[in-house]
Amino acid sequence: MKKTILLLLILSTFVFANINVVVSYPFIGALTAKIGGDNVNVETLAKGSWDPHFVVPRPSLIRKVAQADLLIINGAQLEIGWMPPLINKSSNARIQPGSKGFLDLSHSLTLINKPSSVSRSGGDIHPDGNPHFSTDPYLIPILAKSIANRLTLLDPTNRDVYTQNYQTFITHWDTKLEAWAKQMKPLEGTKVVQYHELYNYFLKRFHLISVGNIEPLPGISPSSRHTLTLITQMNEDKVSYILQDVYHNPKTAKFLQGKTSAKMLRLPHDVNAVHEADSLEHLYDTIVNELTR
Repeated sequence: MKKTILLLLILSTFVFANINVVVSYPFIGALTAKIGGDNVNVETLAKGSWDPHFVVPRPSLIRKVAQADLLIINGAQLEIGWMPPLINKSSNARIQPGSKGFLDLSHSLTLINKPSSVSRSGGDIHPDGNPHFSTDPYLIPILAKSIANRLTLLDPTNRDVYTQNYQTFITHWDTKLEAWAKQMKPLEGTKVVQYHELYNYFLKRFHLISVGNIEPLPGISPSSRHTLTLITQMNEDKVSYILQDVYHNPKTAKFLQGKTSAKMLRLPHDVNAVHEADSLEHLYDTIVNELTR
């Protein structure tokens, strides 16, 4: 009987030692699982194919946040429309902003495209800068380090595990970065148009040039007038690609493809946004392969 009780105590220790981590987006979940390994249970709130700006704070998501020991968000106000209600309604003191159970990944980076002024006339502008930094694979190691540090803060007894997982991940990731850089090198200077300024970090990293957006303003649907102006610009600038995300209607992108020499590419922005992007590594494989095929 005593042996049985002792065994149950040991097993319960292992079960409850795991850190319950809730993350906003799949790329964060994939990265957290790599660094945390068997010591973390990861729950992801949004799906990879969803518009990251708009997630409905359903009761099922509130329950997940309520059980979290650590909440990791993208930040830069990308979740501003849906994360605060989840945090408030969860009544979870462990994951309130400013606590050690809350991690905003945007604070680890220097953001680009920070507006000089903010007003509704400019569309849905992010005042802290462009929040879509996850499209740059070179920034992933910085995010991985932030996650490793926070897991260590919450669970110092497993510091060595998180450090080793981080080092193993980085060793492999550095190899992939070299391969992606080599594959993208011939496209330096290539001109593209985006639907939304979703790939600015990726384009900057690999020296591609975005000459315009299908949106006339961030968050504003394309108008006929803007589309016709964009066609003229694309033909003058000899734009090669139209970068279409998976969650906006591709109708205008297809129309632009028919009126210019540019090729429309449907690119993922997150893990599982498309079937091929079923892991963090395959997310960037898919983007790079689509551009260089």
